Amino acid sequence: MTYRHATVRGDYADLASGAVLHSAPGFPAFPVRLASEMFQRAMELRGGELATVWDPCCGSGYLLTVIGLLHRTRISAVLASDIDPAAVGIAERNLGLLTRTGLAARAAHLTEQAERWGRASYTAAAEAAHRIATGLSSDGGDLPHAVHQADVFDADRLRQVLGGRRPDVVVTDVPYGEQTSWHGPNGADGAVGMLNTLGTVLSENAVIAVAVRGRKAPRADRLRTCATFKIGTRTVTLLRPQP
Repeated sequence: MTYRHATVRGDYADLASGAVLHSAPGFPAFPVRLASEMFQRAMELRGGELATVWDPCCGSGYLLTVIGLLHRTRISAVLASDIDPAAVGIAERNLGLLTRTGLAARAAHLTEQAERWGRASYTAAAEAAHRIATGLSSDGGDLPHAVHQADVFDADRLRQVLGGRRPDVVVTDVPYGEQTSWHGPNGADGAVGMLNTLGTVLSENAVIAVAVRGRKAPRADRLRTCATFKIGTRTVTLLRPQP
């Protein structure tokens, strides 16, 4: 399967994990072009111009931050949640880069590091932060965001996190059991358990785009599968709650 929307292999160097965007061991990044494709296919299925986007297994928040920066003009707000408090901490720092204040602080820190250690990589990253800030401003400015700690298998907690908000698009990359694994008392339920739980908290107009490693697309009783596509080693499934 080829790309339908992100057809041009762009230069995503400014979005590299560990440069401007924060990274940490055990919190893998995600292919930027595929992230863009997932979001755009979900929006094509949903329809409409603006969406609230949620990642309920956000990890470091890298996937959600990249989508927010690439598609600011089509997003009204982003929500992130994860069971791991360490993940939530990193996600807060990354989603903070969806604001001019956050990017300015990041650029200043990288410039300070460049002066202290004399490393060109820090200077390049600071310049990238300024470019990202310019793009964010031209695309609409600060993107509202929120990060919460929540178990993706706990429907009651997810409803608390959403606080009455109804995400239009869910985009997530599930744990593969390599660098990341499922946590919590219901972790053995895996992707299917996550999807069934999401089916109880989302409106019937929402679209879920979930990426898994391998060729077996997850299915769930509470959701209907609308499409699947495979790129590289990942299979992406688009689902909607049952009416």
